[in-house]
Amino acid sequence: MSRERVVVVGAGMVGHRLVDELVRRDRAGRLDVHLVGAEDYAPYNRILLSDVLAGRCDLAALALPEPDPERVCFHRGTAAVTVDREAGEVLLGDGERLGFDHVVIATGADAFVPPIPGLAGGMPRHAHVLRSLDDCRDIAARALNARHAVVLGGGVLGLEAACGLVRRGVRVTLLHIAGHLAETQLDEAPAGVLEESLADLGVDVRTATGIAEVVDADGELHAVRLSDGLELPTDLLLLSCGVRPRVDLARTAGLPVERGVVVGADLASPADPRVHAVGDCAQPPEGGTGLVGTGWAQAARLAARLTGTPAPTDAGGTPAVRLKAAGVDLVTMGSPGEHDRVVTVSDPAGRRHVQVAVDRGRLTAVTCVGAPDLGAALAVAYDRATLVPSDPLALLLPERAEEDGSPALMPGATPVCRCNGVSKKDVVSAWEDGACTVQDVAATTRATTGCGGCRSVVCGLVDWLNASDPPTSQPAPDRREAHVAGAQHDAARDEISAS
Repeated sequence: MSRERVVVVGAGMVGHRLVDELVRRDRAGRLDVHLVGAEDYAPYNRILLSDVLAGRCDLAALALPEPDPERVCFHRGTAAVTVDREAGEVLLGDGERLGFDHVVIATGADAFVPPIPGLAGGMPRHAHVLRSLDDCRDIAARALNARHAVVLGGGVLGLEAACGLVRRGVRVTLLHIAGHLAETQLDEAPAGVLEESLADLGVDVRTATGIAEVVDADGELHAVRLSDGLELPTDLLLLSCGVRPRVDLARTAGLPVERGVVVGADLASPADPRVHAVGDCAQPPEGGTGLVGTGWAQAARLAARLTGTPAPTDAGGTPAVRLKAAGVDLVTMGSPGEHDRVVTVSDPAGRRHVQVAVDRGRLTAVTCVGAPDLGAALAVAYDRATLVPSDPLALLLPERAEEDGSPALMPGATPVCRCNGVSKKDVVSAWEDGACTVQDVAATTRATTGCGGCRSVVCGLVDWLNASDPPTSQPAPDRREAHVAGAQHDAARDEISAS
């Protein structure tokens, strides 16, 4: 049986997910899969870089499951130089040529460095972007001796980076050129509450302000001059001004390129059906969100097409945006429709702002600042598209939660990892099949490999399961569930059996 070769260029989170999807779906081993990664590192979770910067997790927590070496040939530490469509080959930086039946461009995006005087000829020492593991290490190292940092950009990444630097003991000024923070996700009122919350942490927020010039001395950062003429001495500058898709590989191959690599609804280039693009570098008809969830959905769709397996059901809706910053809680998803019923509760003094929108018994939009427990409950209702009261005010007055927070009382369908659609039942099933550590559960279910916000929940579930039935004396899988249930409340026994 001849095997089709698929070459995936880019070992970031979307390229890694695509390879994983291909292997999971290609049970007959019909595909010869190659993954090309320019970085020397194994695949890692870039979303958690801001958590590493903040000291909330270590570098080990970033690791993604390595591709199965028996199913995937991983070319690490070498970039793809050209895609020779006429020869049907990808030329790598080390001189190797990979023939292909299909090639997927998943090269992601570069951090955008604005053309500010002082940056146009290259960034001075101690001016950084946060896009890679090396960037994170460099910023963390500089933060050890930095007294004052300036963060340019009040989007989600800029906010997370500012909070991370504050946690490291650095005084931070956050500059944002728009009139309020996170303007693409938030209206002015919740943004104002967010700004006050940041001020409580010690972040000096200045909106409607940009940098007119970066001042250096002998190539080393010295100060920034603001658009209003004020000069701020600083010894660390972090630029968080958005990204620009990496399209050079597609352009040199003669493929249509606009802002990103142009592809159709099938994620194939209109110029060559053998060439595909996914993730931040792609420009599909519906546009991109810049969120990893969108790239993962594209990876699943493309893997289904290349393996001839059923395509995943489109979850629909607007992907959720969550701020991962110690001391500041924000979740926003969806957008209210013209005829939705909308209720807003704004409590600036309490650093809280909540808005929910309901249409025909479904939650259509959520904005929640400063109320993490309520935000989590609303996120579950939104993700699962469950029926909710027609009066949205009822959503802000939930019934008292169970005092016993034991995992035994969690329904099996309770979402644990929303990024990957993993429920409590999925975690229990993985454990029954022998996944007795968080790393094992991640490799089996993908839980914790998204935003990382579920890691503590998954850890708690694994600890609970192992305490109920220690791995050293595990019974057969069909008996383990009874062992777990027998050690818990009767209600838990019924729930697990039903799961």
